[in-house]
Amino acid sequence: MKNLKKSFFTFLFLLITLTGLNAQSQQNQNFPSGSAQGTTQMNENIRPVQIPNVAIQITEPQSGQEVAFSVRLLLLLTILTIAPSILLLVTCFLRFSIVLDFIKRALSLQQVPPTAILNGIAAFMTLFVMWPTFTTMYNKSFKPLSDGEIGLEQAYKEAEAPIREFMLVQMSDDTSYIKMFMNMSGLEKPETPADVPTYILVPSYILHELTVAFKIGVLLYIPFIVIDMVVASILMAMGMMMLPPVQISMPFKLILFVLVDGWGLLTSQLFASVIR
Repeated sequence: MKNLKKSFFTFLFLLITLTGLNAQSQQNQNFPSGSAQGTTQMNENIRPVQIPNVAIQITEPQSGQEVAFSVRLLLLLTILTIAPSILLLVTCFLRFSIVLDFIKRALSLQQVPPTAILNGIAAFMTLFVMWPTFTTMYNKSFKPLSDGEIGLEQAYKEAEAPIREFMLVQMSDDTSYIKMFMNMSGLEKPETPADVPTYILVPSYILHELTVAFKIGVLLYIPFIVIDMVVASILMAMGMMMLPPVQISMPFKLILFVLVDGWGLLTSQLFASVIR
């Protein structure tokens, strides 16, 4: 009998609680006053994002023109891949980067400044020197091509001319590498610089820049080698055989480099060696 009464009161309590919650939820449908009721249906004016299908179709060429177009496209992609390296090799970046690395080694510096910083300095110095050449290439090649005034082949010739002129000016005092590659190719001696093919001019210019950069590096090493020799002789005379001379000579080399404004002299002389 007690269990029956307990079950009855429990059922009555649950019934009253559910009735109160239902009434409260009906009162809160428009709470706060004047608010709109929510809906889970999407607005018909909103369209979902449509992702287009991408289809790649590989077919056999039907004519020689299609084969030639595929080959030209492959060559174009190859050139775009190696374009940064080509651009660095046909400018003065090669000379600047090698000389800056030489001065770092001459000062016996290992980590300072980092190689990335030196390459960045060389890149901006190259941009400063090559800016007139790049401006000429843009005005005579890229801009007319984008405007539809000239074709792709004419744009290539117009872009090639300023670079060739820059390389020929740098090699005006030494044409031995051009003669060497001309003899290796079995070509006759060119009458004018314009007769030198580009595939001969580019490797000749690269070797010329390497030679010039190494000559500048040797000249940079001489005063610092003298300091190393003096310090090493003093240490040997004092009997300090176990003390590395580099640890003693490096501060003196840094002091000398700072007192003579080494970075300013180096930069000005590099510019003078390129700008004629």
